[in-house]
Amino acid sequence: MRLGARRLQTPDFRLSLAIAARQQRRGRTRDQIMRSLIAASALAITAACASSNVETAPVVVDAPPPVEMAEPSVFDLAMGTVDQLVEAGNEQAAILRLEQLIGKQDASADEKAAALYRMAELTLGEGNQVWGGISALDEFLETYPDHPNAAAASELRDYARGEATSLNGKLEMGGVSPREEFEYRFRLGEHQDAADIMLANALTPGNEYLLDMYQIGYLCDSAELTGPMYKLIEPDGTDRTVRFCDFGK
Repeated sequence: MRLGARRLQTPDFRLSLAIAARQQRRGRTRDQIMRSLIAASALAITAACASSNVETAPVVVDAPPPVEMAEPSVFDLAMGTVDQLVEAGNEQAAILRLEQLIGKQDASADEKAAALYRMAELTLGEGNQVWGGISALDEFLETYPDHPNAAAASELRDYARGEATSLNGKLEMGGVSPREEFEYRFRLGEHQDAADIMLANALTPGNEYLLDMYQIGYLCDSAELTGPMYKLIEPDGTDRTVRFCDFGK
């Protein structure tokens, strides 16, 4: 027993105990540091979550002021009516409406110019009035020579003059059938002469001609009229039985 006790008191043994104690203290320190780091991380996560749940006041953005639409003028409304009539297949009524606009005393020069040019376009197109279109373009170029549409009007007039010359040449040469003569004169705008040819030769023109004659006023839908009957279909699908308006009156 003495020998064992003496051996425990040796310097090497005491040194081993000191080293073991120091390592034990270092282990406790390391554990404390790890626990501190874990606690700090948890605290940071908790703080982040708490900050994300903080209610903030909504951002109020001022709405832009409403844009006030300009009221359409009387002329704009009238031109809109013209477009609606054309879309509905009633170009003859559209031409009459334009004539009324051109004759308005309170219409400005720009408004009259716009109406006159539109009328020229319609009469040369579905209106089947080549002479009338040329006359309207002559007036337009004479009255508004510096208008932005002057160049286009001059070009359109040249085309209309060429068409009129061609149709007149065919009529002067002769040898055309009654139906061809009817169509040529109707296209030129000589509607009364065309109606006389139609009646004298018992012609039944196509629906487009009958519709124009009905819209212009050569054919009427009335049970009191006499003479030949013609069937026509209006653009909206309405069926009509028409006769010359002068018969039976």
